[in-house]
Order: sequence, then structure tokens, then C-alpha cells
Amino acid sequence: MSTLDFVIIGLYLLFFLGIGFFFKENKSSKDYFLGGRSMGWGPLSLSTMATQLSAISFISAPAFVGLKSGGGLQWLTYEFGVPLAMAFLMIAVIPPLHKSGVVSVYAYLEKRFDASSRLLISVVFQISRSVATGVMVYTMALILQATIGVEFWISIVLIGLITLIYSYQGGMKAVIWGDVIQMIILVLGIIICLIFALHELGGVDNFLSQLDRDRLTVVHFDKWGINNADGTDAFGFWPMVIGGFFLYASYYGTDQTQSQRLLSARDLPTIKKLLFANAFFRFPITLLYCIMGLALGTLFYQASGFEASINEVYQANINSLAGKKADLMVPVFIIKYLPNGIIGILIVSIMSAAMSSLSSTVNSLSAVTMEDFVKRFRPNMNDQQYIFGSRLLSLFWGLVCLFFAFFAGNIEGTVIEVINKIGSVFYGPILGAFILAIMTKNTHARGANIGILTGVLFNIFLWLYVPSIFWFWWNAIGCLTTIAVGMLSSRLIQQKVNQVQPIEYYGGAKELFLLVGFFVLILGISLLIPVLI
Repeated sequence: MSTLDFVIIGLYLLFFLGIGFFFKENKSSKDYFLGGRSMGWGPLSLSTMATQLSAISFISAPAFVGLKSGGGLQWLTYEFGVPLAMAFLMIAVIPPLHKSGVVSVYAYLEKRFDASSRLLISVVFQISRSVATGVMVYTMALILQATIGVEFWISIVLIGLITLIYSYQGGMKAVIWGDVIQMIILVLGIIICLIFALHELGGVDNFLSQLDRDRLTVVHFDKWGINNADGTDAFGFWPMVIGGFFLYASYYGTDQTQSQRLLSARDLPTIKKLLFANAFFRFPITLLYCIMGLALGTLFYQASGFEASINEVYQANINSLAGKKADLMVPVFIIKYLPNGIIGILIVSIMSAAMSSLSSTVNSLSAVTMEDFVKRFRPNMNDQQYIFGSRLLSLFWGLVCLFFAFFAGNIEGTVIEVINKIGSVFYGPILGAFILAIMTKNTHARGANIGILTGVLFNIFLWLYVPSIFWFWWNAIGCLTTIAVGMLSSRLIQQKVNQVQPIEYYGGAKELFLLVGFFVLILGISLLIPVLI
């Protein structure tokens, strides 16, 4: 790296300090955590996708597609459930949540059931999200240390300190607009990497002629994810569609990091546009970085110098990066093949992805802690006290995430492996709880809690004793178990039912047709990829 690259990185970090200062005026809880409910669908859409396209996605997904054994374009099947989940959220789940006026999405459960449901799910969210974010920052710091020589602790401090300052000052508006800029930089970085990779390969025609065609298959109708003890039955069509539907419905609708953006929208038409944008734009962006992964993977196998560079960096950092050789593909390519100045922009892309995920986590953890816990014991806070407390909580949770980042080396090997499984243990039951709250009339708090507990325990049982079932299925199994047991328990156990305003379904045949049609379109494109390329 040259002085120019470090100048670009420095200016980028200073710019984000300015964003926090620009949005520092926050007068109430809805200002700090929901951006005053004044945000349009454009920035909210980019912000949501920036949080999804994390630093690990930018680096690990292309590595899976281009290098890892058993990888390839089947990564695209992660996107199959998205448009179907968006249709369900648009029609049934998000409208009542938005109309309720809650800041923490889990507050809706207390309105419909009682405090126990709300606090249980809130605690699970805070623990799992802070640990996962800490591991993500840790991984990025290791990769930056290995590739550009910045010390591990300096990378964490730089990413963490800048993110904490602009999140602390500006609240949700700073987070959203920061995400918009980071998303633009990230997509620009993907395009730049792809262009330079194709250039190194001698053009598109040479790339296609040298490409490992076994990596082009996307859809596997013969894989059901029910005989997956050795990992070879994953990424089948049905588990990725059905399990993905429940996973994304829960993630976008009931996970505070994502639902907070939906709650920040000014009105329901804005939410509809936001959900449409996420449904339509995620697949093209994912396809773009998958193609980048194919190009870089092809270069790895065709250019001995590229492979040698990766091996050199890996051997020099084998103690900290053991098992992550493939994840060096993108950052080593940036350092070895791109010109000065462009390197700085691409390193900024990696930092952007990490900062986007961290800022979203910090703001949502602060919102949940303030709304679900602090206000319970101090209900009479004025706006000034609320904003001050919220900022302190943002600082606290940021430091917690960075704490996990510093000490993730002792647990990282297991956490990265199981973090998606941990999420899938809880995502289905949490979605089931919201479906019971919104879409049933006679379910009471005790029945819902029994359903949630049963759904979680059953998923844990599958994890421990039925390893043959692919973890994507847990999202569907946990949700359906929670709903069935919750409704049955409410019939068998007599208890008062807290009623909320009846659901008003938003959208209809037109929205459903468009989203289901887009699902058919991306399935068709995926099936044709091996034929067209």
C-alpha cells in the first residue's frame, strides 16, 4: 500500500466522524432510534442491504463460490426465499407492527401477551447479536492485519472508535445514511474487483473457457437436507426455499437490526417500496459478487502467482487464520493486483461492510435495552434524559461488541461454525410468536410462551440428536411447532387473552403476483446459468 491509499482510508474515516456531527440533533426516542419516522424507501433499502452484505459476505461468499470444495453458485439459493418472505411481511406482519408505534419490535409481544415473552426474546437477541458482531469485527481485523500489515488491535480500534462516535452522536439517521454510503462503496468495490480479475484472465472469453463448470450448478432438486450428516445434502431447492422463507420472514420482520428500519419508514407505502426493493435488488447484487468469486477462483487456479501470494500470506499468519485460507482470496487480490489508490478504495470497502454491521448492531441493541429494560424501571424520563441514556447505551454495546472482537480468538473457531445454527434455533420460534400475536385471536401469554419454549427445545433436540437434518429446516420446524403448541396450549389452559387492534392486511393480489413472479424469474435464471455461460 502507498501513502495515497492510507490518505484515502484516513479521509473516509474522517468523513464518517462528520456524519455523526451532522445528524447530532435528536429530540426524542423516535428521533434517535427511528430517525423521526421521516426516512424514505431509498436510503432505508440501501441501509437494509448494507447490513445484509456484511464484511464476511464480501470476503467469504466469493471464497465459497470460487475456491471452497463443494461451493459454487449454489450460494444463490440463499436468495430464493427472500421475495416470498417479503410478500408475507408486506401483507400480514409489518403493518400492525408499524401502526403500533413501538420502537423495540419486541414491545409488541408485551402488548399482545405479557412482559415475559418480550424480555425473553429481547435477552436472546442482545446476547446472540453482540457475540456475532464481535466475531465479525475480529475476523475482519485479522484479515486486514494479514494483508495490509495494520496491527490487529489498531484495526479493531479504528473500525470500532469511528463507528461508535458517529452512531453515538447521530443515532439512526447517521446509521442509515452511513449505510447508504457504505453500500455504494461496497458495490463499487465488487465491480472493480470483477473488472480487474477479468483483465488478468485475458477477458471474458478466456474467463469462460477456463471456468470450472462444476461450480455453475445452482439448483439441486435432489437434495432435501434430511440426510445431511456429512454436509453433502445441503443447499437443496426445498430446504433453501421453505427454510429460507421462514428465516427471512423472521430476520426482516422480527430481528431488531432489520425491523428497526421498517419501523423508521414514514408510512406504509414507504414500507411497501422498501420491501419490494429488498426483494428485487438482493439477487442481482448477490449474483454480482458470486460472479466476482468465480473470476477470482479461476484466476487462483490459472495464475500460479496468485496462489503463491495467498499461500505466502496464509503461512505467515497460519496461527490466527487457520482454516481460513480461502477467505484471503479477495483481500490478497486487492493488495497484489490493483493499483495504488484503487487499493485504498477497496480496503475502504472491507471496512465499510464491517462498520455498517457494527453500527446497525449498536443502535438496535441500544434501542432494545432502553425500551425493554431501562424504561421499565424509569418510565418518567424526559426526552433529554432518554437521548442521553440511549447514547450511553450505544457506547456500552459498542464496547461489548469490541470486547468480544478482542477475545474472540479463544472461541472464534466454534462460534463462526455454529452462529448460523444458533440463529436458526431461535428465528423460527420468534417468528411463530409474532404470528400468534398478530394473526390469532385466542392465544394467550402462557400458551405463546409454552409454544416458544417448545419450538426452541425441539430445535435444540434436532441439533444435538438429529444431525442429518440441515439447519435451514429448523427455521420452518421451530416456527410451525411454536404456532401449533401455542394454539393448542391456549385451548387447554384457561387464561385471559389480551386483545390488540385487529390486523388490517395491506397489499393484495398485485403485490403477491409481482413477488411470486420474481421468485419464478430468479429460479429460471438460476436454472439457465449452466446453459447460458
